[in-house]
Amino acid sequence: MLVTFSCKVSGNVVMFGDVAKQMLRMMGQCENIPGAIDAEHISLALSNLQQAASRIHQLELDSRENGELQDREVDACDEQDVEPVISLNTRALPLIDMLKAAEKEQCYIMWE
Repeated sequence: MLVTFSCKVSGNVVMFGDVAKQMLRMMGQCENIPGAIDAEHISLALSNLQQAASRIHQLELDSRENGELQDREVDACDEQDVEPVISLNTRALPLIDMLKAAEKEQCYIMWE
């Protein structure tokens, strides 16, 4: 399932359903799809998402420093078959940008 976040002052952000639900939880929203955030709640959702993304990023950095996240060895596997791991912090960036734009223009965000 794909979930599309939309706002009149930003381009759409499309995510896989499981990632979108994680983002909604990180924003402090329920996982119901479809849904929306009213303009007056955008600031709180933005703050929640930024804090959660920052915590995740710090955990990833700490894990790398401690050697917990090591490059995975690929045995007899074509490089084309290996997909890079994209962190939740990176996945959150387009949604953070959308929330900032919505906050600035005082408009709502919907997802379906």
